[in-house]
Amino acid sequence: MSQQSFADLGVSGAVCGALSSRGITAPFPVQRLVLEDVLAGRDVLVKAPTGSGKTLAFGIPLVQRLDAGPAPTGLVLAPTRELAAQIVSELETIAAAGGLRVAAVYGGVGITAQAARAKRAHIIVATPGRLEDLLGRRAFTLEQVRMLVLDEADRMLDMGFRPAIDRIVGACPRARQTLFFSATLDGVAGAVAARYTADAIVHQHAAQPRHGQGRVEHRFVAVGDHQRLQALVQELRGERDRAIVFVRTKRGADRLVKRLGTEGVDAVAIHGNKSQGQRDRALARFQSGHVDTLVATDVAARGIDVEGVSHVINFDPPADHDTYIHRVGRTGRAGNSGVGVTLVGAGERHEMGKLAKRLGLRHELGGEERGAQTDRAPRRRARRRPRAAAR
Repeated sequence: MSQQSFADLGVSGAVCGALSSRGITAPFPVQRLVLEDVLAGRDVLVKAPTGSGKTLAFGIPLVQRLDAGPAPTGLVLAPTRELAAQIVSELETIAAAGGLRVAAVYGGVGITAQAARAKRAHIIVATPGRLEDLLGRRAFTLEQVRMLVLDEADRMLDMGFRPAIDRIVGACPRARQTLFFSATLDGVAGAVAARYTADAIVHQHAAQPRHGQGRVEHRFVAVGDHQRLQALVQELRGERDRAIVFVRTKRGADRLVKRLGTEGVDAVAIHGNKSQGQRDRALARFQSGHVDTLVATDVAARGIDVEGVSHVINFDPPADHDTYIHRVGRTGRAGNSGVGVTLVGAGERHEMGKLAKRLGLRHELGGEERGAQTDRAPRRRARRRPRAAAR
């Protein structure tokens, strides 16, 4: 049986053409799951991991079901500036095929120009805080919104946005279509999803984290109390493309960039204390390949979608199962392979053991710990990537 095409799922010729121009010719599993229901006008609740292709799962119907009438008619809520910017970038090409304008609304940039662009846009992609600022200034209203999307909804709730989201949803018409995308539909996220939607269809697209079943190789490396930096440097000097290194704190990110510099590893940091301009410049250097190592706090775990990230390294182990999934989800995206490495100190092995069990990765954790004291195999010589002449 041949695989379904976008056209088979009801996607218009104009949107199919826009996708094809970007080299996108076949839908991902999460798109095959939800597109027909969303294009039919149904509310949906979608449990899907990061990096599964869900942006187009809601972006295609936004473009196809909305028209170039009174704006805005589509609203996407996202937890971080980076994710909002990524969604806008993903939607702009297909939106143009439908004659629609897309605008980002988030903090850290000038509010006046942003308000003017948003007022003219048919689809607004926003973080809750800045959107409320603009609504308070009466830059525009949400009275014409026909489609509402909550992306990474569980993350927005974790970040304390529930009151703001309640107010924003309350400002939208009751007669609307609502799409709720989340890494979990349990607990608070599930209760909120039920409140915001009507007669919704539930779809689940499960992550497959086990080695051999998914696209990501998971490794756990046991390190001594004073060996963590050298273990990281050894990983970064191995054969790889771009790498994202995760740490727990903002101060720790800046400090690690300096420490890597003394080891001859050029890196940039991104975290919540950086201005939007600083974050944009760091990401631009990383995306362009001028720097192939990005050190980040979890602010980046759901908002960065950079091609060519071959490795995600947890310098500081993640706090929980969901954080691990979202961090490592920065690699192995869109059908590509990747490697997730977690450095595990002696005092962290118990908690990481529980996390590995829940992820189905106990074998990987045990194997790395047993082999960590000796070299398991000769390390391949580092492949040096060409550097741009100008810095």
